Amino acid sequence: MSHAITPRAVNYSQWYLDIVKEARLADYGPTKGSIVIRPGGYALWERLQATLDRMLKEAGHVNAYFPLLIPSSYLQKEAEHVEGFAPETAVVTHGGGAPLEEPLVIRPTSETVIWSMYKKWIQSYRDLPILINQWVNVVRWEKRPRPFLRTTEFLWQEGHTAHSSATEAQQEAQRILEIYRRFVEEVMAIPVLVGQKSESERFAGAVKTYAIEALMQDRKALQAGTSHFLGQNFAKAFDVLFQNEQGKEEFVWATSWGVSTRLIGALIMVHSDDRGLIIPPRCAPTEIVLIPIYKDSTRTQVLAHCSQLQQRLSKRFRIVTDADPQNSPGWKFAEWELRGVPLRIECGPKDIENDSVMMVRRDSGKKESVSLADLEATCSSTLSEIQHGLYQRALDFQKNHSQHFTDYRNFIQFLSEEGGLAYAGWDGSANTELKVKEDSGATIRIIKALHNSDIGHLNCIVSNQPAKYTAIFAKSY
Repeated sequence: MSHAITPRAVNYSQWYLDIVKEARLADYGPTKGSIVIRPGGYALWERLQATLDRMLKEAGHVNAYFPLLIPSSYLQKEAEHVEGFAPETAVVTHGGGAPLEEPLVIRPTSETVIWSMYKKWIQSYRDLPILINQWVNVVRWEKRPRPFLRTTEFLWQEGHTAHSSATEAQQEAQRILEIYRRFVEEVMAIPVLVGQKSESERFAGAVKTYAIEALMQDRKALQAGTSHFLGQNFAKAFDVLFQNEQGKEEFVWATSWGVSTRLIGALIMVHSDDRGLIIPPRCAPTEIVLIPIYKDSTRTQVLAHCSQLQQRLSKRFRIVTDADPQNSPGWKFAEWELRGVPLRIECGPKDIENDSVMMVRRDSGKKESVSLADLEATCSSTLSEIQHGLYQRALDFQKNHSQHFTDYRNFIQFLSEEGGLAYAGWDGSANTELKVKEDSGATIRIIKALHNSDIGHLNCIVSNQPAKYTAIFAKSY
C-alpha cells in the first residue's frame, strides 16, 4: 500500500493528505471545508476522548451539554470576543421556512451561551467553583481547510469553569495545561512546549492564553491545546455576580480550555512515515493485529490456533484477527502497516510446530520469533518500548531542530530556510513581533518569563533592547 503515499521528502503536504485518505481516517465532505471522519479515524478520536475524559473527571470536572445555536446578541456582549470570531462565524437567518427575529450563530465556541446560564446558576460563593466540560462539534468558517488541522466543522472538548477568586481561576488554567501536557506526552507520545501566548496570539476575550505546542516533521509548530484565564470579562459581559463570604457582591472569575480533532493531525505528522500511519500503543484503537498464514491444507489448523490466540490475548490487549481469505498475507502486512497498528503477529504451520509466533514492530519493522510461553509478557514489554521509543524519537527531533539566537540575520535565515524552534529574547513589543513575521513568516508560539540569571543579560533579537521574555518562534499550522 505504500506506493499510494507520496514520500515526505517529495511533498510533505501531499504525504499528509495521502495518509489521511489511504489509512481511511477521513474523506472530504459535501460542504467546502468539511470532512467525514471515517470509522478508523473516529475510533482513534474515541480512544483519545475516553482517555482525556477520564483525566478531566479525575480532576473533578463533570460533563454537560449546551446549545449549538447561540443568539447573535450574546456574542455582541463581549466586544473583543465577537471581533475575534466574527470572520469565522456561520449565521442562521431562517428557520421553519421563515426569517428569524434574531439571527443565530452556529457555535464557534461556547463562552457566551454558557455564561448566560451561569448567571442563572450562581448566586453565592457556595455555588462555586463550577467545573463543567462538554464534548461537542463547533463551526468556524476556514479559508484554507486541511483535514483534521483546519476544517469548517470539527470535534472538541471545551471546559468552562467559574471561580470565586482570580488566584483559583489562574490555578485552574495552569492545572488544565498540565493535564493537557501529560495527556499529549504520555498518551500520544508527542513532546510539547508549554507556555503563555503573546498578546497577538491570545484568545479573543481572555486575559491570558496558555498553550502546548508541538513540532511536526516538516519543522513547523502546531498548537495542540489551549487554556485561557478569562479574568472577569465574561462575568461582566453577562452580569454574573456572586455574594462572597463577607456578604459583598463581586464578579465571578473564569477559565476556558480545549483540545480538538486537530490532535489526530498532530499524531500523523509527528510519528508517521512513508509507509503510512504510526500510532502509539496507548492511544491505538487496535494494539495488535494477528494474521494467520496458511495453505488450503493447513487452513483449518491455523485458523483454530489463531482463534485460541485471539481469545488468550484479548484478555490483556486490544487485538483483531485478519482472517479475510480474499487478501494475501503480504497485502495484509502492508494494509495494517498503513493503518499504524503497533504490533503485528504472524502465525503459520511452522510457528505452531515450534510453539511460537513471529512478532513485527510497526515503528522499526523489527521481526522476532516469540515463544508462546512468553507471549503476553513480550507483547506488553514491546508495546511499552514502542510507546517510549516514539516519544524519545520525537523529542530528539525537537531538540535537533531547536536553536538559541542572538544574531537577527542568522535567526531569520534559520526560520526562513531550515525551520524549527528558534529561541530568542523579546522585548514584548507588538512591532518587533510583527517584524519577525514579515521577515520570516514565523510567529511567537509561546513566551516564557526570564530566569533571574537572564535578566539584564538577554536582549531582544529585533530591537536589541533588554528582553522581557524568552520567546519561541516558528512557522506554524
